[in-house]
Amino acid sequence: MKKSFYILGFLSFFTLGIGAMFEFLQWPYAGIIVFVGFLFLNFGLIPTYFYQKYRMEKN
Repeated sequence: MKKSFYILGFLSFFTLGIGAMFEFLQWPYAGIIVFVGFLFLNFGLIPTYFYQKYRMEKN
């Protein structure tokens, strides 16, 4: 479970970083890349984090 958290974290922040670079350089599809990065963050990383915290409290 911890490995999936690290993979989702890397994907989220890598995608957001690439999207920020695209925005800064004014390349096309920057908005889509940033949107996908926020999707990874909001629907992948954050729920995984709270699920891990819940499982640790349960044990």
